[in-house]
Amino acid sequence: MGRCSLLLLLLASLTPGAASPVSPSLRAPSSLPWSTSFRSRPTITPKYSIRYIQQKVDHFGFNIDRTFKQRYLIADNYWKEDGGSILFYTGNEGDIIWFCNNTGFMWDIAEEMKAMLVFAEHRYYGESLPFGADSFSDSRHLNFLTTEQALADFAKLIKYLKRTIPGARNQPVIALGGSYGGMLAAWFRMKYPHLVVGALASSAPIWQFNDLVPCDVFMKIVTTDFSQSGPNCSESIRRSWDAINRLAKKGPGLRWLSEALHLCTPLTKLQDVQHLKDWIAETWVNLAMVDYPYESNFLQPLPAWPVKVVCQYFKYSNVPDTLMLRNIFQALNVYYNYSGQAKCLNVSETATSSLGVQGWSYQACTEMVMPTCSDGVDDMFEPHSWNMKEYSDDCFKQWGVRPRPSWIPTMYGGKNISSHTNIIFSNGELDPWSGGGVTKDITDTLLAIVIPNGAHHLDLRASNALDPVSVQLTRSLEVKYMKQWVTDFYEMGVVSFVLDSMTLNCAVNKE
Repeated sequence: MGRCSLLLLLLASLTPGAASPVSPSLRAPSSLPWSTSFRSRPTITPKYSIRYIQQKVDHFGFNIDRTFKQRYLIADNYWKEDGGSILFYTGNEGDIIWFCNNTGFMWDIAEEMKAMLVFAEHRYYGESLPFGADSFSDSRHLNFLTTEQALADFAKLIKYLKRTIPGARNQPVIALGGSYGGMLAAWFRMKYPHLVVGALASSAPIWQFNDLVPCDVFMKIVTTDFSQSGPNCSESIRRSWDAINRLAKKGPGLRWLSEALHLCTPLTKLQDVQHLKDWIAETWVNLAMVDYPYESNFLQPLPAWPVKVVCQYFKYSNVPDTLMLRNIFQALNVYYNYSGQAKCLNVSETATSSLGVQGWSYQACTEMVMPTCSDGVDDMFEPHSWNMKEYSDDCFKQWGVRPRPSWIPTMYGGKNISSHTNIIFSNGELDPWSGGGVTKDITDTLLAIVIPNGAHHLDLRASNALDPVSVQLTRSLEVKYMKQWVTDFYEMGVVSFVLDSMTLNCAVNKE
């Protein structure tokens, strides 16, 4: 073997992946063996500039030349051209400024990662409306609201930033996101591995499709959260549905329910009762999602451990119907009136207006079909089976479209994703969406971290003195792996440069 060939082989053995990877913990333990850097960080007020980029409405066709302005936020206070990185937030179903303000983890680690922060707004949300005021007028205008188009927006934005920002061209990019944004971060790494060196997908239920997971897993996790937060809590809620039904059927029942629950819009017919129960059920689901260990203002202003606060009103399950409803009102008040400013409860709203309800409703009727069901036995909800035909008919009635429930697994691989690399899937045990998430390592580079006492993408929120040790450790692990990706990127660049130089020298010597 010639000297050039031998050196090429030796250098190749030093490229990323050649060394034995460090295996992560599947569960973040209750003690923190290293790095307490997240324990006492001061709160960082986000400071960013707002910018826009012209994006094609349709990246994949050649008929439509129309463009729109996509909004993005950028912060480079701690960015270093030498050895730095770009942390890219894959925006989800809402206003990007709202997500930016609720993703403190990126701001906490910016200095350590020498990172430029970029928050990209998802098309059809916030200010990034492809057809302006007409964007939601009909399915023809909404036809370009897909995950594929959104990922293409992100790809074009990254290429634009690298081309126009001096010093950014040769920097590694890491995608980060939570919930739907976490799904996008994972899919972005899968579809555009040449643009992002890795992804942190927090609370990303990429398997909540078709029959990849049982449809009842979501409601079971919600029920577990409530059952563990107070004696008789989930049992009381399970019994409450029949109490509502019985009261509604009595003579003045609808009026009594409206007054007892302080509803802004009184119930006038029995059909309204089902809407009321759906609204209450969604409230319990949202509480489980945002069961954070400190006061927060994500979906609504809430106290610390809000599920425990709610469960104080459900200590006794065997109570008269009227008392049960008064207890329900007190519990609902925790979610809807913790600030004490609400005059009545609006059954048409369950979360902040920063979320794009219209856009997500359309996505749920096309690609993002994520089945849930309940049986009223193993969970605390009324029995509700998953009926695809009924779901499809409702979508057609609302949007004039039929869902394609198999498309997301077809496009992104379902559970067959072992060929991909460098993705961290983090899930909190309290989060109902964890049932559709990746909770076990798939390979040495497709990593899963499960967070005890962690709710919906808690790890992406800013560090807080009341954070469980488990989430402190999770963040340390996440930074550790992201730093390794950055190191591998720069080492690969050095190896590529040396290999290119040696190849040229060998060619010259042969001549």
